Amino acid sequence: MRAAVLRGTRDLVVEERPEPVPGPGQVVVEVASVGVCGSDTHYYEHGRIGHFVVEAPLILGHEASGTISEVGPGVPRDRIGQRVSIEPGVPDLTCVHCLAGRYNLCPEMVFFATPPVDGALAERVAVHQAFAHPVPGSMSDDAAALLEPLSVGVWACRKGRVTAGSRVLVTGAGPIGLVAAQTALAFGATEVVVSDVNPSRLALAKDLGATQVVDVRETRLADLDHRPGILLECSGNARATLDGLAVLDRAGRAVLVGMGVDELALPVAHLQERELEIAGTFRYAGTWPTAIALVSSGRVDLDRLVTGSFALQDSAAALTAGRDDPAAVKVVVRPQT
Repeated sequence: MRAAVLRGTRDLVVEERPEPVPGPGQVVVEVASVGVCGSDTHYYEHGRIGHFVVEAPLILGHEASGTISEVGPGVPRDRIGQRVSIEPGVPDLTCVHCLAGRYNLCPEMVFFATPPVDGALAERVAVHQAFAHPVPGSMSDDAAALLEPLSVGVWACRKGRVTAGSRVLVTGAGPIGLVAAQTALAFGATEVVVSDVNPSRLALAKDLGATQVVDVRETRLADLDHRPGILLECSGNARATLDGLAVLDRAGRAVLVGMGVDELALPVAHLQERELEIAGTFRYAGTWPTAIALVSSGRVDLDRLVTGSFALQDSAAALTAGRDDPAAVKVVVRPQT
């Protein structure tokens, strides 16, 4: 089969790889769509993220959907032909974190496109059957792939305890910020403010239901009419994080979703005086059923995020599309083309 393989920094080639063989409890998925994530681009341009370093040829891509074409021992054959969204991380299912329901924190997690584990920019992949989630026929292949970033938004809203009547500030209108804003509205938030510096992304946020958008090049968050009770920080930008904390209401909750800052000097006195809570997030756990329901019901629109599609042979261009085009939001690769 064909796969897009990262051999080194900015060195991506499409080459032949052996067909995947499903082991016990596994299925083979013929990949229909793969969303390009900022982490994929970072590996492509820098060869590493934190302590995860590309030291051997690596297939990128972890936002994927497709159709089950083969099953391994112990998997019902009637799953063949089923359209699925792939949850890209498989935990060991036995550690204390897995048993407590926090399988996203499993220290033995095997996660697509995280060195040295190959990802989904290939014609076919093998995955544990429990992490190949069936999707309805009404859902597009692209939307099924983007259930992965939507799961990040669902997890963030759960961590922030977004509920009916919540006032939410989302800093960053990239793909994660846009799904987080839609999820907050679906969870019952009555006020969702989205801030960014990109006018086209802010316009999309407004179209997707944000009650207010703020271009922080022109307007300060401090000038908001009401203090938000929940901050979903999706930009990974230090200034955005500090400005968001500054405007949080008393007893507010801040959820740090975006990655990009290793260290940050926190205003401790401000946090203490207002009894603010800060939570980190790492991936997700048990979010796919909710994500599928949100898209199927029309409460979240993932297809609107797709601003470009590429064939597998053009994967390198897909990885830099977001940088090359300020209007780009989310691009997908379709490995069967």
